This record gives sequence, C-alpha cells and structure tokens, in this order.
Amino acid sequence: MAGPMSDLEQRFAQALSLQAAGRFREALEGYLALSRQVLTANLACNICDCHLRLGELDAAQAALSNAAGQRPGHTGVQAAGLRLGAALLADGRYAEGWPWMEARAGLHPEAAAPVNLGIPEWTGQPLAGKSILVWVEQGFGDQIMFARFAGQLAALGARVTLAARPALAALLAAMPAADAVVPVALGETVRVAPHDYWSRYASLPYRLGVTLETLSGAPYLRAPADRLGRWAGRRGVGLMWRTSATGFNAAAKALPEARARRLLDRGLVSLQPEDTGAGDFADTAAIVEGLDLVVSVDTAVAHLAGAMGKPCWTLLPRQGLDWRWLKGRADSPWYDSMRLFRQTEAGGWSAVADEVEAALDAR
Repeated sequence: MAGPMSDLEQRFAQALSLQAAGRFREALEGYLALSRQVLTANLACNICDCHLRLGELDAAQAALSNAAGQRPGHTGVQAAGLRLGAALLADGRYAEGWPWMEARAGLHPEAAAPVNLGIPEWTGQPLAGKSILVWVEQGFGDQIMFARFAGQLAALGARVTLAARPALAALLAAMPAADAVVPVALGETVRVAPHDYWSRYASLPYRLGVTLETLSGAPYLRAPADRLGRWAGRRGVGLMWRTSATGFNAAAKALPEARARRLLDRGLVSLQPEDTGAGDFADTAAIVEGLDLVVSVDTAVAHLAGAMGKPCWTLLPRQGLDWRWLKGRADSPWYDSMRLFRQTEAGGWSAVADEVEAALDAR
C-alpha cells in the first residue's frame, strides 16, 4: 500500500494537474518553485513544455539544455527536445532547431529505421572523392522535401546514393545529383554497396548548416523523360484533397468531400491516385508537368509540385500543423512556387475553400 505523498510530491502533482488543465502559467510557477529545491529530468521537461505552450522558446531551450546536460539519453528529455526542435524550426530558428530533431530516430524507429552498415555516420566530414548513402526515413513528402540536399552533397564532391521507397525510386533517379537510387520497401532489408558515410534525409540540413537565410526554394525535381509521353495532354488545375489514411494528422489534413466535389465541379482535375491511375511518383510528376496549377492538402503531391517549380496552392490545417510551414506565412521558403492557405481555426475548411475559390476566380 502506497504511503502518503511528501510535500514535494504533492506540489508536483498539483502543478501537473494545472498543466493537464491547460493552466500553463500557473503550472510553470509551481514547477519553477520546485526546481529551486530539486531539479530532475522529468521536472525540467515539464518546465520546457509549459514554456513551449506559452511561446517562450528561449526559456524552454534553457530548461531543456540543463536537463540534457544531466541526462542526455533520458527518454523524456529526448521527447521534449523533439517538441522544442519543431517549435524552433516553426519559428525559423533553424540553427537552433536542427540539433534537437536528431532525437527522432531513437524515439521513432518505425519512421527512422536503425542503420547498421558498419560505416560512420556523416557528421560534416569532408566529402570530396567520398561516397555517401542517404537512408530512407519518414513519409514520401519528407523524402521529396529533403532530397533537394543531394545537390549540395554532390557540390561538396560526394557520390550520392539515395535510398527511397519504391514509389519514389524512378523520380529520384532522374535527379542529376543522384548517382544511384536504392529502392527499399517498408520493413525490407536490402544489401547496398560499400559507402564511406551514411546519413538520414532529415539530418542533412543540420549537417549542412542550413538556415532560413541559406535555404533555396528553387526547383530540383523533374518528371523522367520516358514518362512524359504516356501522360501528355493533361491540362488545367489539379486537385489533391486527401492524404493517406495512415499518414500523420491525416484526418485533420483532408478537405471535406463536399468541398472537394465543389472544386471538381469547377473543372479541377483529381490527382488522387485511384483517379489518375499513376503507378508511382514518376507518373504523378509527368501528370503535374502538364498542369497549370496544383491545389493540394498537406501531402506528398504538394511537395512534388513545389519541388518541380509548378505553381502550387497548399491547404494547411490548424490542428497538428507541421513545423516546415513556419508561422503565419503565405509563402514557403522551401518552394518558391508555393502559396499557402491556412485554417484560422481547427477544422475550418469552409473559409479556406472559399478563399481558394476566390483565388481561382481571380486567375
């Protein structure tokens, strides 16, 4: 039978209840008072979370840096670090945010699978005359977005191999910077040729020192030439209104069916795979090549259109909004050709769809 809680335990439980109730300022005051007597990794993580909820990024980073110095491998510290990294990136503070995002592999091996190659991870070593394998992680859109950095690796003198899901292999193989592409199906173990180094897609901007000021939104993908003939004749405006049901934040990202049908009734062309018949992203790229504009929810097709330099209007949910779209911007530093349409309240697709229709009329 558990004994009575100590005074410190009671105060911690009270602050925890306030935090759970969304009373973050009061919870923070309680945690900070406790930290003057004892500072544990869990307490520092809760302090960090309250600061994040209040938009106090510098204070959050200071609290977590202290905890990380004491317990660098602590799971709670890593999880809080991942949240802090995303908040810093969303604020455009890339140099500060990227290092914290490295915790993703340990916390989410299902999205960033372990790499056992017997070769060193690339952490910024000279690449002239060296080979580097960029290992598959996360979703299709992530791989498309971070594949841009193959060009920088090649410019440093590296021979670049991209590991990618099979649906992306033919598309990425058309990149001049990719010397080779290794298709890797989900859960599959593959044998690859020896390389000097390896890295993950989303670690490249960290290791390359990418900041908001140095990030290029110029096009870097194109449809493979051998796919263009099959899909010639596609014209107009394409619409992608839902993402994979198993994808992150899928329900919040999807445009309601009624509003999607209203846009299709205006003459927009469905880009949903079941409607296009595209076999992979190389096919989809060939379809996008012929379009005047792509209207898409936050999914891989939006990244594809942006990476190709195709005008793209991306519709963003408020709930679970990803860090890569930054705060309050109608453009994206990741894609020069992209315009962002944002929900102002969770689930508020009607206002977004009205804005899109007005913009279509203005075209």
